[in-house]
Amino acid sequence: MEYLDVSQIAKKWGISERAVRKYCAENRIEGAKQEKGIWLIPEGAEKPERINKSQGKELTLLQVLRREDRLRVKGGIYHKVQVELTYNSNHIEGSRLTEDQTRYIFETNTVGALKKYEGIRVDDVVETANHFRCIDYIIENANRKLSERMIKKLHFILKNGTSDSLQDWFAVGEYKKMPNEVGGMETTPPEKVPEEMRKLIKKYRARKVLGFHDLLAFHYEFERIHPFQDGNGRVGRLILFKECLRLNVVPFIIDEELKMFYYRGLKEWPKQPGYLTDTCRAAQDKFKKYLEYYRISF
Repeated sequence: MEYLDVSQIAKKWGISERAVRKYCAENRIEGAKQEKGIWLIPEGAEKPERINKSQGKELTLLQVLRREDRLRVKGGIYHKVQVELTYNSNHIEGSRLTEDQTRYIFETNTVGALKKYEGIRVDDVVETANHFRCIDYIIENANRKLSERMIKKLHFILKNGTSDSLQDWFAVGEYKKMPNEVGGMETTPPEKVPEEMRKLIKKYRARKVLGFHDLLAFHYEFERIHPFQDGNGRVGRLILFKECLRLNVVPFIIDEELKMFYYRGLKEWPKQPGYLTDTCRAAQDKFKKYLEYYRISF
C-alpha cells in the first residue's frame, strides 16, 4: 500500500494541512498511521465529510479529552495535555526527565534505552507515569465538585510506589505528619491541616458562582496550607486544571518560562493578586493556541 504524507494529502484534497492532521487525530481517515511523529495516509483514502456544526452543539474541551482518551487517539489535544502538563508540572518540582523522555514514556509506556536515562532518578519515572494517571482521573471526575476525598486520591495516585511511600513518616494519600515549608515560608502545622482543609473546601463549594479569581484564591490557600508532605504543587495544579474543565474556563499550564512569575505570584497574592492572575492569564493565552490548532471552540 502506498502512503502519502500530510502535505501531499492536503494538496490532493484541496484543504489545509492542519485539517488533515485533525482528521488523523480524530481517527476519521481509515488506514492513517503515525510513524516517528509523522502522519502517513493511504494514497486511496477518502476525504472525510465535513461535520455540519449547525446539526449539533460543538464538543467542549472536556468532551474532546474524554473521547480521545477513550479512543486512545495519538497526536490530539489529550496527548498534548498529558505530555505538556506532566512534563512542566514535574519539571517545576525538580524532575530531570526531558520533555521528549516524558513523551516517550507516555506513548510507549516504557523507558526505552537505558543509556538515555543515565542520571535520572527512578522516582522521576514513577511519578511521571503516575501523573499521567492523575490526569486521567481529573478528566474522568472533572464534573464532580471538589472534595477532600478527591484531593487525597490525587496525592495517592501521584506518590504511590515512590521511594517516599516506603517511609513510615510519609503518608501517601493522607495529610502530612511532619511540619514542612515552601519557598522558605512556614505552612500550616500538621495537627491543624484537617481543619484548615475542611474550611477551605467548604468555603469554596459554598460559592454559587465561581470565577477565575476564585480558582486562583483556592490555589493560593491550598499551597499556603501545604497539606501533604510532598507533591503539593503538582496536586494543586492538577486541581486547577480539573476545575477549569468543570467550569468551562480555558485551562493553563505553568511552564519553565512562567515558573518564576508563578512563584512570585503565589508569594505576593495576599497584597498583589494581579501578579498571579497575569501569569495564569499568560498561560491561558498559550493554551488557547493549542485549542486553535486543534479547532476546539471556547
